[in-house]
Amino acid sequence: MSTLMMERTGMGMPGMGMGMPGVTTPTMVGGTVGTPLTGNMVVVPRCTFQFEKVSGGVKVTCTCDDTTACGMLQNLCGMLQGGMSTMCVTCNGMTVCSCNFTMGLCKVEMTPTGVCWTCTSGDPKCCEMIQAACDCLSCMAQAGCTCCWMVNNTPVCCGPCEPSKVKHTPGTSGKR
Repeated sequence: MSTLMMERTGMGMPGMGMGMPGVTTPTMVGGTVGTPLTGNMVVVPRCTFQFEKVSGGVKVTCTCDDTTACGMLQNLCGMLQGGMSTMCVTCNGMTVCSCNFTMGLCKVEMTPTGVCWTCTSGDPKCCEMIQAACDCLSCMAQAGCTCCWMVNNTPVCCGPCEPSKVKHTPGTSGKR
């Protein structure tokens, strides 16, 4: 599957309002109108996350296996660029952690298979907070949780992080 359907209100994500009962919204999947979705549903690209501490902050690589999902991810990032980035981590459908990257400058770069976003800060304490969030996200990903990256509280992509993909660049600042 190259996309993931999720209910925005059922995951307990911060900033998400309650859906209207009985309201249906047609969705576009593969260029055709899909089955109506009830409530506040959204279809987002499925990707694999890689977290990496870098000098001054964190680098997160979102990789899609499917070219359609990759295009959708890149279009969403292009439209929402410059907004507040949040990583929401869920386990069995329940939110276990939500990290807002308000303490740094977040930038998105397109890659051939998805996007790479970085959040960095020149302030040592802000850098420490960003890298602590990276440690938290990496730990939960290794435990099998699912990540959802949001920009301005709009889900951009969701998916797992393979434990073999979690790494820390040697020589980065921040306590371990």
